[in-house]
Amino acid sequence: MYRRKFIKSNFITAAATGLIPMVPNYLFEVSNSKGEKSYKEYLRNSAVPKEVLDVFLNENSWAQFDPEVGYILGNHMPHDGIDNSYTISTSMKDGKRTNRIYSERPCRINTYGNSFTQCHQVSDSETWQEYLAGHLGEPIQNFGMGGFGIYQAYRRLLRREKVDKNSKYVILYMWGNDYVRSVFRCRYASYYKSWNDYGGTMFHGNFWCNIEMDLKVGKLVEKENRISSKKEMYKMCDPEFMYDNLKDDLMLQLHLLSYEMVNSDIDAKGLKKLAKILGLPEVDFRSPKKMKLTAKALRDKYSFEATKYILDKTREFCDQQGKKLLLVHFDHVNVLYEMVKGKTRYDKEIIDFIKAKGFNFFDMNEMHLEDFKKFNLSLDQYMERYFIGHYTPAGNHFFAYAIKDKIVDLLDPKPITYQQRGDKLIRFKGYLNKEK
Repeated sequence: MYRRKFIKSNFITAAATGLIPMVPNYLFEVSNSKGEKSYKEYLRNSAVPKEVLDVFLNENSWAQFDPEVGYILGNHMPHDGIDNSYTISTSMKDGKRTNRIYSERPCRINTYGNSFTQCHQVSDSETWQEYLAGHLGEPIQNFGMGGFGIYQAYRRLLRREKVDKNSKYVILYMWGNDYVRSVFRCRYASYYKSWNDYGGTMFHGNFWCNIEMDLKVGKLVEKENRISSKKEMYKMCDPEFMYDNLKDDLMLQLHLLSYEMVNSDIDAKGLKKLAKILGLPEVDFRSPKKMKLTAKALRDKYSFEATKYILDKTREFCDQQGKKLLLVHFDHVNVLYEMVKGKTRYDKEIIDFIKAKGFNFFDMNEMHLEDFKKFNLSLDQYMERYFIGHYTPAGNHFFAYAIKDKIVDLLDPKPITYQQRGDKLIRFKGYLNKEK
């Protein structure tokens, strides 16, 4: 029986940004004597040690339990910052990341998304939201969370924007792997073998609400979290619970097949039906050579269709609430490298959809591509200027000023720092510190 290995090196970046597939294949293998890697055994081995959940549920940790989206930001100091530093990562009552810049003033802008929205691997005051708030003279709230897919960010957005009467502008930030995450029922099951929970302080990715295809009716449906309380979280300690609840998770199967992590006990019939619904003609899950390519193509198509559904729903909701939506995209791993090499980005279907539907859209990949051309550096050398996996504080600063003009153009009235008043009078109401 496979026994879990906790990798000592820092995989905080890997799981949060989708870099897990880059680790060696041997970390993922669960092979029998015939060389078969069983999906059934893989699921049973994904059961979580009780002591890990004890810490996650009862102590300060990077994430905290949430009955809808699985988890939201907690309070912790991960050892993941620049120059071997720790980072201060804290949250407020509603799970948003702590913000201090002009926080006493009404907030017009709320941001949602994954770890690049949350700004993982920097401290609270080093996020792009805080840098930009300091420049604009007004607060920007951060509801991002590492590991979220677009659907989970959308559900977090719905919950907040229904009650937030001050916010008029909503930013939904997408990273490449978010497409797939939206469909997982439990993302933890996709990376548990390579992830170090650090005793529970870095545990996340548990069951959450998701979107998936109903094979009976051939339509995407929204699903609620299968675990609705802290007490129920301990069901994840049971191998049979993990198997029973994930055995027909087609996206998880496609993900694992795409990286050759499993090759037996899959639901080939269900996958073929999914392919038919999505209009993919050539599907072969029998040939080992074609299995990986088939799974990748179907995984991408499935995730793209789910993303289109989510984006349409997000805009519909924002329109109903009288709020303006801005979509942001950045993926330095799967997209920017392709663009630098002159290749077609793998998610072109989504970008074409966004443009055809007339979404207000900001593509950070294009900004980095133009910036890279200004240097006489290799791409790896260029990346070291801004990244340690996620953005460094310098990277977040670069992002803040790259998106600045887009946000200033969006806001009405303009931020106080961009109001061109003829009388030149500085109005300090609400800005001066009352303490003497």
